[in-house]
Amino acid sequence: MRYEITDRVLQLALSMQGSRMGLSLLDIERDFDVSRRTAQRMRDAVLRNYPQAEQLVDTERRPRWRIPVSGVVTPGALVAEDIVDLEATARLLRQRNLRARAASLEKIARKLRATLPAAAQRRLEPDIEALLEAEGLAMRPGPRQLIRPEIIDTIRLAIKQGCEIYVHYRSRSSRRSSGRRLQPYGFLLGKQHYLVGMSPDRHPGDARLFALGQIQRVNPLDQSFVRDADFSLQKFSERSFGVFQEPQRDIVWRFLPAVADVVAEYIFHPSQSIQKQKDGSIIVRFRAGGLMEMCWHLYTWGANVEVVEPLELRVMMQRALAHQNFALPSG
Repeated sequence: MRYEITDRVLQLALSMQGSRMGLSLLDIERDFDVSRRTAQRMRDAVLRNYPQAEQLVDTERRPRWRIPVSGVVTPGALVAEDIVDLEATARLLRQRNLRARAASLEKIARKLRATLPAAAQRRLEPDIEALLEAEGLAMRPGPRQLIRPEIIDTIRLAIKQGCEIYVHYRSRSSRRSSGRRLQPYGFLLGKQHYLVGMSPDRHPGDARLFALGQIQRVNPLDQSFVRDADFSLQKFSERSFGVFQEPQRDIVWRFLPAVADVVAEYIFHPSQSIQKQKDGSIIVRFRAGGLMEMCWHLYTWGANVEVVEPLELRVMMQRALAHQNFALPSG
């Protein structure tokens, strides 16, 4: 409880520093969801520790308080998650081919890093790198499942600290809850959000996916673990077209000339190669698993795409398109 009070006072100090007009007692009550008496105590604690704080009076003659800055961000004003959120969002924008907006966010992240003292940069850097590695972006359009923020925060902290967690997990099929010890490695975010983790009790050294929406509670453990140096979240995610983990297959698609310009703007998979044919069609090749998700995506292209390999995916597409009376392109 004492740590929570200290954290609130620090957050109030940062809010006073970031506000040009300062904060009134009413602002503190609203922003921190506290009573008037608690708001006064928090304000007094900030004023005791920040003698440079100023008192202003607004147009309604209400006192307001702020902490002036001289162009240097207080070291505590930035945490690793702030930088990671910017840089991870920039990665997502690049995946969506919005390169100019991605570059803008990357520039902001670099500027924020540069404002920090060297000691603060060195302290934050390992956390930033760990979280960027941990937060994979395998995004698809569509509805998103609601995940409780405290679950993400607890897992994030465990990833940074290299600590095991105990997860209370509910099976989608049986709806039964069970607990298991996990070594958290990262997240895959998409239509469904997943935690990538290894269970030293059930499948040591073998990464598995756990739907975040099925995690009911997470408890940090005192047990630390050494991250597998050979594991790469990027390579793990690239084994699949989406998030379903299946054996990798050689994938070959042929898109008709009518959609060639659109296909040229797509990144279907990080390992893809694209070859334009003499007739104007485009051949896309890559290696991955997740045939069902590929079928879902190819369905949106209708008769403008032909599955060359593998045969299993071609049959899936024939059935899907036949159901809608589409005509498959001749091969």
